[in-house]
Amino acid sequence: MSTENELFSAVDALLEQVAQDDLPTPAERKRLREAAGLSQAQIATALDARREAVGNWEAGRTEPRPPKRAAYARLLEGLAARYPAPAADAPAAAPALVVPEAFTGPAPEPTPAVPAAAVPSSRPKTEAAGTTRPSATSRRPGAKKAAAKKAAAGPVDPRFENGPLAVIDCEDGQVSAYCVGGLVLDVPAKTIPALIDWTLTEARLGQARLHRNGRDADPILVLTAAALERFGLPVVLSEEERHASRLPESHKVVKQITRAGLQMSQRGFGPWARVYRDPEGSRRRCVQLCILPWNALDAREWDKKDNPQLPTMHPADLVQYLGLYAARVITPRGTTATTGLELMTALRPPTRAEKDPATGEFKRAFNDDALTQLYPVVECEVPDEHPVLKGKFARHHLRTPAEMLMEEPYDWCRPLTDDECVNPYLVVVDLNMSFAAAANGLTVGLNGPTHLTGNPQFDPALPGSWLVDLSHVDLSRVRINGRTVDGDRLPSPFTPKGDRPTGPAWYATPTVAYAVELGFDVAPIEAYVRTQTGRYLDSWYKRLRDAYVHTMADMGVTTDLGGQEFLDAMARRKQVDPTMGLLENAIKATAKGAIGKLRQRSRGQVPYYEPYPALDRWTWRPDIRAAVLATQRTGLHRKLMKTAAAADLYPVAIGTDAIVYPSPGPSPLDVLPHTEEGKPVPGTFRLGVSPGMVKWQGTQTVLWAEQLFEERGGVVNVSNLIKTDQSAGEGE
Repeated sequence: MSTENELFSAVDALLEQVAQDDLPTPAERKRLREAAGLSQAQIATALDARREAVGNWEAGRTEPRPPKRAAYARLLEGLAARYPAPAADAPAAAPALVVPEAFTGPAPEPTPAVPAAAVPSSRPKTEAAGTTRPSATSRRPGAKKAAAKKAAAGPVDPRFENGPLAVIDCEDGQVSAYCVGGLVLDVPAKTIPALIDWTLTEARLGQARLHRNGRDADPILVLTAAALERFGLPVVLSEEERHASRLPESHKVVKQITRAGLQMSQRGFGPWARVYRDPEGSRRRCVQLCILPWNALDAREWDKKDNPQLPTMHPADLVQYLGLYAARVITPRGTTATTGLELMTALRPPTRAEKDPATGEFKRAFNDDALTQLYPVVECEVPDEHPVLKGKFARHHLRTPAEMLMEEPYDWCRPLTDDECVNPYLVVVDLNMSFAAAANGLTVGLNGPTHLTGNPQFDPALPGSWLVDLSHVDLSRVRINGRTVDGDRLPSPFTPKGDRPTGPAWYATPTVAYAVELGFDVAPIEAYVRTQTGRYLDSWYKRLRDAYVHTMADMGVTTDLGGQEFLDAMARRKQVDPTMGLLENAIKATAKGAIGKLRQRSRGQVPYYEPYPALDRWTWRPDIRAAVLATQRTGLHRKLMKTAAAADLYPVAIGTDAIVYPSPGPSPLDVLPHTEEGKPVPGTFRLGVSPGMVKWQGTQTVLWAEQLFEERGGVVNVSNLIKTDQSAGEGE
C-alpha cells in the first residue's frame, strides 16, 4: 500500500512541476471562471485559499504556489474543455453593438447565435443592392448621424446583438425597428401580439445581466405615434383612460393580446405595458412597451420640461439617446426613479441559485449583501399615511421630531448682515449628484430593526434611528484648524430648516455620528438599529458616477479641468451635443429619484392608513433613505464649517444642495477660498465634474434679493431662484 502512495505522490509531484508553466493567462483564468458561473469565493473554498488570492491570480499580480497550483491548473483545464475560447479563424460575427466606452456590463453568457436563415423578416434594410450589414450611423433620410462611439470591449452576446431596445415607427405603411448603432429592421408584424412574438423570436433585443446572479433585461419597444396608428392604438388617451393610466379591457388590442395567449401585468396596457408568455424553463419571454405619445418618458425626467424634444425626435436619434442610457445605466423600466431602484436590485440581486448537496438540485438562496425580504417597520421612520400609524394619531396630526424621523435636505435661509450687503453679488454653487455621492461608502442596514431601550450607548457602526437630545450642540464652540466659527450664521446640521433642536428628536446614525465628530457627548434614550449591515449602494453609486462622468466628458467637461476652464466647458456643454444634455439630466434624475423611491408615499392611491403597493417591495426602506439624506446634509455642513473657518465665508441660503454665498464678483472663482498656490482649500467646496464637487448654478445681485425680500414680506430662500442660462433646468 505504501508503494502505491509513493507512486501517487510522485505523479502529483510531476503534475505540480508541469503546472508551473501550464497555467492559462490571467485574463483566460477569469474568462473560464465566469463562463462556468463560479465566484472567486467558490474557487477559493475548493482550493483552501483566500478569495483575495484568487482575485490576484486572475489579475496577474501573483501566481499560485504548490500544491494549490496543480489543483488550480487541473480546474482550469477542466473548465477549458467545457468552455473553449472562440476560435481565432471563426467566421466574422455581426458588428458589435455601438455603445459608449463607459459600458462595463458583465460578460455575456455563451449562447449559440441564431442562423441568419432563421430570421428572414429581421433582415436589415439597405440603401443599395448587395449591402448585407448596416453601418454604425442612421440610414434614414432626415435623421441626424449618430455620434461616433467606441465599441465596447469584448464579445457581444449574440442573443442581444441588436441592442437593448428599439424604436418602432411606421412610414408609408412599412413598420420599422430602429436599433442602436444605426441598424433598421423590417418588422413584418401587423398586430401587437405579432409584434411581441417577433421581438421574442427574431429581433435579438435585450441586455445581459449586470450581476451573474441577476437576470437579463427584457427588450424594450418604444412606440411612436405612427406605430400606434398602425397597430390600432389611440394616439391620445381619453380622460378616463388617462386617469386609469391604461386601456380598458374591452379595447380591441387588449382582446387581441388575450386571444393570442399573451399575458399582461396587473397594471394593464398603459404607458409602460409589460406583455409576456409563460417562461420556457428558466427563460423569461417578456417584452415591455414604452408608448411615447402616452407620456411614458416624462419630460420632467427624460426630456427638456420647458421645451420637450422627444415627441419630434427622429427614431434614429431617440434610440441613440435611450441606447446610451441603457448601456451606461440600465435598460429603462419606467420613470427614472423606478429605473434607479431597479438598478439597485440588478447590481445587488436578492437571490442566487445554490445546489443542494443532498439532492443535487438547484434551489433559491439569499445573498448576504442584498435586501432580501420585508421586515417590520418602525413607527418613527414611516410617512404619515402608513397603516402602522392607524389609530395612533389624529388624521391631520403633525408629528413632532420626537415622534418622527425628519431627515430631509436643507431648506434654509437667513438675512444678510450689514457687512455681507457690501458685496454686490450672490453666487450659487450646486453639489453634483449630491444624493448619489452621499450613498458612496455608506453602511446601511440589511435586516430588520432591533429595539434598544434604557439609554443605550451610541454605536456609529449600527445603522438605524436614535432618539437623542442634541440641543446642547453649539457650533460656536467647535474649533476647526484652531479657529472657531460664527454659529449664528450657519444652519444647524440637525434639522432641515437649520433651526437648533429644542429637545429629544429622532435622528439617523450619520447625524448622531456627526455630533460626536464635532466633539459633543450624546446620550440616546432609545434606538431602532440594524445588526446586519453592508455597503449596499456602493456598486449603484459607482455605475451612476461612471455614467455621469463619461457623459459629461462627451460634452467636453472632463475631470482634469479646473477653475475657469471648467466653468467655460460647463457653459458650452449642451451646445456640443443636445442628446448628451438629455442624458445628463436623465442620469441625475435616476440618482435622485431612486433614493426617494426607498420611501415612496401613497400619493392618494388608497385611503389614509390603508396598504399601498410600494409597501410590498423589499426595497421599501425608509431607514436607508434617511441615512442617505442625513449623510448628504451633514457632509454639506462639514464643508460649510471648513469654508467658514478657512475664509470667514458664510452661506445665506441653502436649497437641497444649492448654496448661496455673498461675493465681491459674479463668478464662483471670486468667492470660493483658495490657497496661495491657487488650489482649493482642503475640505471646502471645489469646482469640478465629479459627484460631490460643485458647479456654478447662477448669480444675482444683492439688490435683487433685497427687493425680493421686501416684495414677499420677509426672507425668501433664493437658492433655487438664482439660475443662469447655462444652468437652467439643473438641480439634482
